[in-house]
Amino acid sequence: MSVNRHLSRTIAMQSLYEWDFHPNQAVWEIAERVVKPVEKDVDMEYLKATVEGTAAFIGEVDQLIAAAAPEWPLDQISVIDKSILRIAGYELLKSQDIPPKVAINEAVELAKTFGGENSSKFINGVLGTLYRNSDRFVADEAQTSEEKSEADATERDN
Repeated sequence: MSVNRHLSRTIAMQSLYEWDFHPNQAVWEIAERVVKPVEKDVDMEYLKATVEGTAAFIGEVDQLIAAAAPEWPLDQISVIDKSILRIAGYELLKSQDIPPKVAINEAVELAKTFGGENSSKFINGVLGTLYRNSDRFVADEAQTSEEKSEADATERDN
């Protein structure tokens, strides 16, 4: 059985989109219903972690999105774009097993498919800012610098 991570992320986005309209429902119950037709093709462990993780950190992620896009108050961002930003924001900031480039690229692809005309550019810009302002970026940059220094030292020794 081959699971499709992109499809799993799409189901997560659809579930969070619906949850935005029905915040009194349990987000995982929504996701379980949404996933039914394609369940065999979905990474259920990833889906559950992403949907519940995004919901758990939604306040923190929303604050960071608002700071990254000050000219766009959260209530003025379309629900679909907000849902995509929330998932990618969660992946960037809280899910260490998703590389930042993957989180951003997947969000841009979802925006191209489900968002408006300018959604993909908007989401790419917001997530780029969010990532560059994150502790994860600082750690990634430090690791990259360290690896470059080691490579330079190895090159000099040869």
